[in-house]
Amino acid sequence: MRKKMWVFIKGFLLVNLLWFLLAALLSTSVLPGPLTVYLQFSHIINGGLWLHIGASLGRVTAGLTLALLIGVPVGILMASSAIANRALHPLVYFSYPVPKTALLPVCMLLLGLGNGSKILIIVLTTVFQIIVAVRDAAEHIDQGIYYVAKSAGARKRSILKDITLPAVLPELFTSIRIGTGTSLAILLIVEAYGTRWGMGYYILDAWSRINYIQMYGGIVIMSVVGAALFWILDGIQRALCKGMK
Repeated sequence: MRKKMWVFIKGFLLVNLLWFLLAALLSTSVLPGPLTVYLQFSHIINGGLWLHIGASLGRVTAGLTLALLIGVPVGILMASSAIANRALHPLVYFSYPVPKTALLPVCMLLLGLGNGSKILIIVLTTVFQIIVAVRDAAEHIDQGIYYVAKSAGARKRSILKDITLPAVLPELFTSIRIGTGTSLAILLIVEAYGTRWGMGYYILDAWSRINYIQMYGGIVIMSVVGAALFWILDGIQRALCKGMK
C-alpha cells in the first residue's frame, strides 16, 4: 500500500513539474501553470464539482458492472465450448475494433439523451475487451487440471469457482483497468449531450466559457479520480487473488 502511494505521489509531482515547465515555456493564458490552478481550487470545488464527480462515477460503475456481467460469462462460454466460440468469434472479431463513440447517435436515438445511452456506450466500449481477455485466459488453463478435478468428483460449479475464475482474474483485472481508463476518456464525448452533470460536461462547459482555470481544475480532478480507481482495483485484485489461492 505504501509503495502504491509513493508511485502515485511521484507520478503526480512529475506530471505537475512537466506542466509547470511547459506553461513557463509557452507563457500563454491558454495554459496556466499548476500553481495558478491550485490557488483557485477552493472556488472550483465549491462549484458543485462533487455532484459532477458522482454523476460520472455512477455512469462508469454502471457501465463496467454491466460489461462484467455480460463479458465474463460469454468469455468463459467461448473458451469452454467450440460451438459457442465458432458462433460468437466473428461477432467479437468484427465488433471489437469498431469505434464505439461512433454509435453514440444510434444509442441516443434508441435510448434518448439520458443516462441509458451514455451507460450503453461505456458497456460497448469495455465488454468486448473483457470477453477477449477472459476467453484467452480460460483457454490457456492446463486441461490436465480439469481432468484431475473431474476424476476427483468435482462439480462444474466447483471447477468454475476454484479453477477457472482464479486463473482468469489477472487478465480480467487488466481489462478492467483498461476499460476504466477508456470509460473516463469517453466521458468527454458522451457527457457533452443531454446532461448538465458529469466531469465531461464540466470540462467542456468550462472550455466553452473560456474559463481555463476551471477547465484544468476539472482535468486534474478527473486524473486523480482515475488514479484512485486504479488504486482501488489493485486492492480488490490483491484481496481476491489472495483469498482464492
